[in-house]
Amino acid sequence: MKKILLFADPGIDDSLAIIYALLSPEIELLGIVTSYGNVTKQQATENAAYLLKLAGREDIPVIEGATFPLSGEVSVYYPEIHGEEGLGPIRPPKGLNVVVRDFSYIFDIIKQNKDITIVDTGRTTSLSNAFNLKLELMKEIKEIYLMGGAFFVPGNVTPLAEANFYGDPIAVNVVLDYANEVYITPLNVTNRAIVTREIANYIYSIASNPFKELIPSITNYYADAYAKLRPGGRGASIHDVFTLYYMLNKDKIYSVTKDVEVSVLETARGLSYADFRTNQMQPGARHTIALNFQYQDFLADFIKVMSSPLR
Repeated sequence: MKKILLFADPGIDDSLAIIYALLSPEIELLGIVTSYGNVTKQQATENAAYLLKLAGREDIPVIEGATFPLSGEVSVYYPEIHGEEGLGPIRPPKGLNVVVRDFSYIFDIIKQNKDITIVDTGRTTSLSNAFNLKLELMKEIKEIYLMGGAFFVPGNVTPLAEANFYGDPIAVNVVLDYANEVYITPLNVTNRAIVTREIANYIYSIASNPFKELIPSITNYYADAYAKLRPGGRGASIHDVFTLYYMLNKDKIYSVTKDVEVSVLETARGLSYADFRTNQMQPGARHTIALNFQYQDFLADFIKVMSSPLR
């Protein structure tokens, strides 16, 4: 099993990733670090705690991360995509008892689990802060997975930039500069990790877990939002679940290893770039970019995991 510490900003696709991690027999979820992004940090924290409560897994710690990007600017949220509270039509119950750990708790988790993998499906501010505070400890982590960036394809918040890398490009560069090895799932692949309403409803018909009703509810809401963004599309791109799928199935996915950087210039903010003039691996490169995958393999895995009982 992969022991993971998940950094997230739930949000619908992050919430689906949390559910996937809780249901997958190949993942041991050691904690969720919440921050601003799709919603405020407070809302992200409540959403993560609500999902853990549904699963009866309040033993998994929720850890508060960053409130705003390293630049200190006011963050932009996306209620038209994720709903006012980040879970589409679902409203977490009022008065939810959320036990939240301080950010420093992540270092205890990492020290106790030397084989840990970090997956960040949101803004990378919290993760970059971890490198700033405990650099030597963070450099011991063998694998870090980031959902973000776009190579050879348009962005989703600007013509050039994907939302996570746009949200805090300074933080992304900190992680890219100091992490031991980084795996990136950009829009090249995640845009094509599509779940339709038919698939979501099929999961509802066969599922045997506490998320049986939640999965189609939030997925269909997400698909409706995507229908407005790209008319004629088949469903919703579940970017963050794909990042976990990639972690477990690297052998099935075409990737290249390059040195990646992210632009901090205002005119090209969040643009991710690498040297693709040659197919050869650059000496010392530490950033592996997923570029292609078999959709049917991903879909079969998604249906199997999301319809399975809790472990």
